[in-house]
Amino acid sequence: MVLSKIPAHVAIIMDGNGRWAKKRGKPRIYGHQQGMESVRAVVETARKVGIKVLTLYAFSKENWARPLEEVKFLMGLLEHYLQKEVEELHQKDIQIRAIGEIERLPERIQVILHQAIKKTAANKGMILNLALSYSGRAEIARAARLIAEACKRGQLSPDQITEQTFARYLYTADIPDPDLLIRTSGEKRLSNFLLFQCAYTELYITPILWPDFREKEFMAALEDFSRRERRFGKTSEQIKGKA
Repeated sequence: MVLSKIPAHVAIIMDGNGRWAKKRGKPRIYGHQQGMESVRAVVETARKVGIKVLTLYAFSKENWARPLEEVKFLMGLLEHYLQKEVEELHQKDIQIRAIGEIERLPERIQVILHQAIKKTAANKGMILNLALSYSGRAEIARAARLIAEACKRGQLSPDQITEQTFARYLYTADIPDPDLLIRTSGEKRLSNFLLFQCAYTELYITPILWPDFREKEFMAALEDFSRRERRFGKTSEQIKGKA
């Protein structure tokens, strides 16, 4: 499949692991386990087609409220993924990053995560951005606090605060906003994910549950994106005239 237009940044809300497991009479943790295979497939496909940034909503700040057994299992999966995959990701020139309240993660995982980030820091092929203990509203509030502190120190004045200034205080300051946001499982909401960054992001919602979302399904989403006309508030005639 030849894509006429490839998004620079794709963000994915990986939803449906629990429902996938329930349909098969299995515990939720079984769905999370199978969902890791989809992570591998999507990362490999993104690197292959030339996507520059892939952001995966791996664990939200709200997910801490889930049953303790499930949270422990998810943390174990994250630890296993980082330990097992980091070398292959490094060989494929993929840089690992993380956004969110990383300090809330178990100390052992923080160490492993920072080691993976350091090991792959110089890689240029693709950024794999993991949203961990992440909340879009919390990110915006954090940026507002940092800006207020800068103003208090005299490094910034209120009249200098623009959308572009604000964006520089977000976790994603040095990467482009998502061109495409994919949500699996058919749910139609952002779930507190990249709220500021997704102002003009194209949305692709599929009923496919995350453990079943592999290369074929990812390519279908990319093909759909390649057919869209992105206007950013302008008219279709303006866009065509510019082209």
